[in-house]
Formats: sequence, structure tokens, C-alpha cells
Amino acid sequence: MSKSKIVIAADSFKGSASSMEVENFIEKGIRRVAVNVEIVKIPIADGGEGTVDSLVSACKGKYVYEKVTGPLGNKVKAKYGMLYGNTAIIEMAEASGLQYVDKTTMNPFKTTTYGTGELIRSALGRGAKTIYVGLGGSATNDGGAGMAEALGVSFKDKKGREIRLGAEGVNEIETIDVSHLDPRFADVEIIGLTDVTNPLCGKNGASFIYGPQKGAKAEDLPMLDGILFRYAEKIKEQLGMDVADAKGAGAAGGLGAGLLAFCGAKLERGIAKVLELVNLEQHVKDADLVITGEGKIDNQSVNGKAPIGVAQLAKKYGIPVIAVAGSADDDLQAVYEHGIDLVIDAVPKPIALNEAIANAEKLITNAGETAYRAFCLAKRAEK
Repeated sequence: MSKSKIVIAADSFKGSASSMEVENFIEKGIRRVAVNVEIVKIPIADGGEGTVDSLVSACKGKYVYEKVTGPLGNKVKAKYGMLYGNTAIIEMAEASGLQYVDKTTMNPFKTTTYGTGELIRSALGRGAKTIYVGLGGSATNDGGAGMAEALGVSFKDKKGREIRLGAEGVNEIETIDVSHLDPRFADVEIIGLTDVTNPLCGKNGASFIYGPQKGAKAEDLPMLDGILFRYAEKIKEQLGMDVADAKGAGAAGGLGAGLLAFCGAKLERGIAKVLELVNLEQHVKDADLVITGEGKIDNQSVNGKAPIGVAQLAKKYGIPVIAVAGSADDDLQAVYEHGIDLVIDAVPKPIALNEAIANAEKLITNAGETAYRAFCLAKRAEK
């Protein structure tokens, strides 16, 4: 009789444990019960935080480190991944993320994506022919204008001066000159990875939906939205491209729109592309059990989050799926309807957040053991 094969494909528990750490802890819990099962670990992400680490690990890639312009104009150290020699994977948050701004003083009128453009330029310099850009965790609301400037696009105001960085500068745009855009784009495919479908502008756009988490006050939102609307009008007028309502254009403070307009990019569902790149289907199709998970699982998880992507892939082959969560809602009906068979909350009783983070290894290990025991119980019930 062949031994059971278990595939663990989990996202990170943000602020607590990386994807690989989560998978190691789950394996540790399984090994308490079963020493001889085959366990395959594939760290994953949905295009947001952890995507570079996931793909570098799964695809045996390498890291590249660069000093680039942070969201407030200061220099920060950022990394991206190179896979298969000529494929780059970039997380925009590495250069332009919320981790670089003080929560008490953050200001989306001033933050820029310039550093993300510098990472793209670095990848071009290393011979990348395909560049994936993860759109998540941004501190910015500049529509990707900063990124475009780093790649050679010139935005000038009424007096013919280069605009300032950030959304306040985007509000000054009168002319757009793409004649000096990096010519290497002609031979490169750029793909933005996102789990959101928000347009650039409007009540469901970048500013109204995501501006508050970047420090925007309620009274700022119409102004920020107006800036991006005007920006979209200038792009349409001068480049002949309509990005205002494009699906996903509002991702990462409108960086999605900037990638479409200036890099000839296409936007794809992050989790689907990541699962394809790590070749998860090949590992899953002959598994007996798939264990996935992320920090929080609720009915919103069905909107492009990693565990649902994993579950839907497993269901193609009729394989049971258990999800381990750092936090799980009471009502998970939508999650169960999308392919997950059981959600196990790693925190079985109310405790303080800092205590849960400090005890992440123990809690996730225990959840891994519980997941495997539940699987064994179901197998016995079938007999």
C-alpha cells in the first residue's frame, strides 16, 4: 500500500510567519502523528506580500537587491526575484509599500511609485524578458506616474517644468512625453498581478476604496479621485488609451493604470498566475490531501485569495482541502462553497494579537496536527 501524499500550499500569515514558515509548522504538526507520509511543500502568494519569496523558493530563483526611492523620496533597500534566467518577479510594496510610512503622518498626496519603476529598470538591465509586478500593499495614490518617470516618461506642468512626485504632482500634469520611455520595453512582457478588479476612478476606484488605509481623510477622497480622473483624461487625450474604467486599473493606488498606459502591460489574477508559475497542479493531481491557509479566512477570501485558488485547483481532481487560518470568521459558507472542505482556526480561544503572534509556531503546529487527524478520521469513516 502506497503512503499518503500531502501537499501543503499556504500563504503567509502576515506579521506572524512567512509562507515557508507556516508550511514548516504544519508539517511539524503532521509529523507528530504520521512519520512516513509524503509531504510536498509549495509556498504560495496571491500577488501581494510574499509573492517574491514564494516564487524564488518554489522556482529555485535568486534575489536581487537594490537601493531605490521609497514612497516618501528617501532611499530604501528593496529586493526582487529572478527566475529561469530571464523572468523577474517584483512586489511593488518592496519599493513603495506602507511599511515605509509612519501611520500617524502618512500622506497619499506625497507618496510615489518611483522606486517601483527603478526596480523594473533594474530587471530590464538584467535581461528580463518577462516581468511580473505584484500590486498590493502600496502607500501610493499616484496612478503609477512615479514608476513611469523612473522609466523615462516626462510629465510637465503648465510652465513646462517636471511635476513633483506623488499625487500632488500628478494634479499638475499638462503634457505627457513618452519619447524617452525605455526602449527595452519593445521586447519585454509586463504582467501586473492583482486580486482586485477596482477601476482607477469613481466610488469603487483606487482613492475611495483604498485611500483611507494610506492616510487619506474622508474629505481628501474626492480630491484624490479627481486627480486620478484628470490623469486618466490626460492619458486618453495624449496617448489615446482609456484606463479609467479598466478592470484592475485601481490596484496599488492606480499603479495598474500606469502599467497599462506606459508599459503595455496586461493585468492578471495574481493567485492564478502564481499557481501556474510554481506548477502546483502537477504536485496536486495525485495528492491525497491538500492543506492551504492564510492569516485570515472569511467570506471575502473568495475574491482572489490564495486558499481559494488552491482549493479550486484541487477540486479538479476531487482532492479534499483543509485550510488553516490565523483567524476565521464564524460564517464561512461562501468559503465552503468554493472548494475548501474544512477551516481550522489556529487560535482556538480568544487571546491578544501579540500573544498569538509570539506563539505562531505552536499554534500553527497544533493546527497542522488537527488537520491531519481530521483527514484520518474522514478516511476511516469512508471504510
